[in-house]
Amino acid sequence: MGGKITKSEESKTAKKAAVYDENSIQHLEGLEHIRRRPGMYIGSLGDGSDENDGIYILLKEGIDNAVDEFSQGFGSVINIDISEDGRVRIRDFGRGIPLGSLEDCVSKTNTGAKYNDSVFKQAIGMNGVGIKAANALSSYFRAASIRDGKMAVVEFERGVKKSSKTGAAKPGAQNGTYLEFVPDTEMFGKYAYNMEMVEKRLWNYVYLNPGLKIICNKQEYFSQNGLTDLLAKEINGTPLYPYCFFKNDMMECVFTHTSELEKTVYSYVNGQETSDGGTHVTSFLDGFTKGINDFYKKEYDIKDVTGGLVVALKINIDEPMFTSQTKNKLGNVEIRQPIMKAVQVAVDDWLRHNPQSAGGIEEKIIRNQKAHAEINGVKKEAREAAKKISFKIPKLKDCRYHIEDGKNGENSMIFITEGDSATGAMVGCRDAKTQAIFSLRGKPANMYGCKPADIYKNEELYNLMMALGIQDDVADVRYAKIIIATDADNDGFHIRNLMLTFFLGFFEELVTSGRVFILETPLFRVRNKTTTRYCYDEISRDRQIKALGAGVEVTRFKGLGEINPDEFGQFIHERKEGESEDVGMHLTPITIQSLKNVPKLLEFYMGKNTPERRDFIIHNLSADIDA
Repeated sequence: MGGKITKSEESKTAKKAAVYDENSIQHLEGLEHIRRRPGMYIGSLGDGSDENDGIYILLKEGIDNAVDEFSQGFGSVINIDISEDGRVRIRDFGRGIPLGSLEDCVSKTNTGAKYNDSVFKQAIGMNGVGIKAANALSSYFRAASIRDGKMAVVEFERGVKKSSKTGAAKPGAQNGTYLEFVPDTEMFGKYAYNMEMVEKRLWNYVYLNPGLKIICNKQEYFSQNGLTDLLAKEINGTPLYPYCFFKNDMMECVFTHTSELEKTVYSYVNGQETSDGGTHVTSFLDGFTKGINDFYKKEYDIKDVTGGLVVALKINIDEPMFTSQTKNKLGNVEIRQPIMKAVQVAVDDWLRHNPQSAGGIEEKIIRNQKAHAEINGVKKEAREAAKKISFKIPKLKDCRYHIEDGKNGENSMIFITEGDSATGAMVGCRDAKTQAIFSLRGKPANMYGCKPADIYKNEELYNLMMALGIQDDVADVRYAKIIIATDADNDGFHIRNLMLTFFLGFFEELVTSGRVFILETPLFRVRNKTTTRYCYDEISRDRQIKALGAGVEVTRFKGLGEINPDEFGQFIHERKEGESEDVGMHLTPITIQSLKNVPKLLEFYMGKNTPERRDFIIHNLSADIDA
């Protein structure tokens, strides 16, 4: 009593705690710390199914160095080869890394010329880590530099140096740098480069660097007009007025309006796409709104001014501060006033010199006002109806933490499930701290062709919007991931398409920001008397058959309902470091290569073209029908 600790209790505590002395201190040599904690340097590892997976970050780091050479005025061509086995080769024709520093530049962190502002101004990679991460996380890595007839070569395996040499280059060899690497399957598992995702990145490089030519796997990427070419490719429909172009020492932008109600912003910092925006985007939008209001001498709301705005924006600053190593969002606050003022003045000046376009813009703003007023009226009715139900959102099993909870909520997710049976199976095995579940009653309404106001009149979809937190603004989304979890059968695929129609039609920013996913259903169950494994392909199935040994039973199935609820947890928990790729949640991200394609896809799959869709199914899917 009295709080005294007994010797037996003290002994138990000592057994639980590891000994902490000089032997506990570890020193990691070379690049071992990157292999030990790869997430600190490249974000998630991944298998190549998500455009933010690590293998794309390694590719990007190699290309960034070559693009930085071009931006400094050296080398207008970059050659890239990506083999089916994952081997990457990048050759630029810039100045070439100084021969005596080649090894240090590719293997010693915090070493490089980009700390020297007189050599590299406003480069993409500024922290001296990127190419070292490619070295550390590759089973094979080779770097070569050619300068004025001389060459240096160094080779590594998993970050450990294997060989190096210097000597004369081949006669006629142009100056520049060559990189070759193979992402390590020990780190990434089975992976593959999705060339559509690679292609999107390469187009961005040339749009942001007019005059740069990239040749990848014999395909050429080139843009003469930069951001204007980007908008021309991406914009859906006809612009309401000719593109407005503005450029100063810090910033370059191109914008117009379309008939859409939502804005679309393509933003970049020092050549890096910032898919999550940042201070440069908010500053631009605020400056744009102020310029509009100053010209018309009105006080239009920012949502009405920017509704339907499509803008490509890039800025160049000496010391960008990103919120993570993957550089998706800019955090520099000192750029706010310069960007706002420059945009405000540029918009006002452009409107004065383009009176016809100025009239069209004000007409668009007034139409936006009316559309938003209609939506707000319906929202009010929907909110009143929701109050009568209860403060608890029907069909939502919420989690404890959300995005607004900072670090605790950065892995929050919501599963959108098909009916109560799937929900019931998931509730018992989910992580209630970060995993929420919203259960659909069945097939939701097809919202293709509907007006924005219509979605607020649909009770189930409004409840879903409240669950997600997007009923007023998509920026208020409560979960980091939105996961559509349906059976892999005809009804499940139909529900999946209906949900994607809803998101792409009215909340496409959730998709373009990488928040929407499909939960993949296991194809096989492999088990013996003591262990059960769910497998997602034949290779995984065969590996588990071998691992579990004699007496194995294999079952193939299609739906979530066929899986034992007691075992649900092993494929909705996030895979931990060191776990087999056969366990844990398998998600397929929903990505869009071009927004221009979305209306055509939605019209084909969800519109009233039944005969065309039927013919497509007959000619393309008949071989997959299991009769």
